[in-house]
Amino acid sequence: MSLEKTNRMNYLFDFYQALLTPKQRNYMSLYYLDDYSLGEIAEEFEVSRQAVYDNIKRTEAMLEQYEEKLALFEKFEQRQQLLQTLKRQVEHSPDATETISALENLE
Repeated sequence: MSLEKTNRMNYLFDFYQALLTPKQRNYMSLYYLDDYSLGEIAEEFEVSRQAVYDNIKRTEAMLEQYEEKLALFEKFEQRQQLLQTLKRQVEHSPDATETISALENLE
């Protein structure tokens, strides 16, 4: 699995985890955040490795659908890019730097 996909899933999970069932949250958290293998998760929950795999794949698809409809991650990335641009434009202004720091802390 690529690092890019893992990072994306971690962000999507952060944004949309409240929309998932407890079982989906557990599997995704263990798999993506705690780096458990499918076999380790299956053993933990006393289910088959295939059941864990299927659940994770379905949940990934759900997270992508949520993102497609709500675009929270896309908007987050856009805000981060705009903040970086703003930082470069006003890097020698102490007042602006404080304002930018305050904006970043809102994330």
